[in-house]
Amino acid sequence: MGDLVVGIGVRDGMDPDVVLAAISEVIDDPDELYALATLERKATESSIAVAAAELGVPVLGFTAAELEAVEVPSPSGRVQAAVGTPSVAEAAAVLGSGGGDLLVPKRARNGVTVAVARNVW
Repeated sequence: MGDLVVGIGVRDGMDPDVVLAAISEVIDDPDELYALATLERKATESSIAVAAAELGVPVLGFTAAELEAVEVPSPSGRVQAAVGTPSVAEAAAVLGSGGGDLLVPKRARNGVTVAVARNVW
């Protein structure tokens, strides 16, 4: 098991293959992956759950309030209006890593936003 956490924001009903493709764009080796992290209500979203199962890692879910408390370089007013926090991918990556630094700031493509942080534990 690796030490990288990928924070993920997705639109409802996203195809798991699109999620896996987005992850592969920011993680060179799946063995480096520790977990996926996202908004609590998205943690059971089928696309994220399927991607995590395929990669053999857990999904960590955080409330909008927990995510909102994390200072991120790329907050979004649109995300704030939609889900109650200005960041999902970046904030979830930081929280899921125990407060690690962002290695990859958010990247959005095809309805999936990903960011990467390294575990501090």
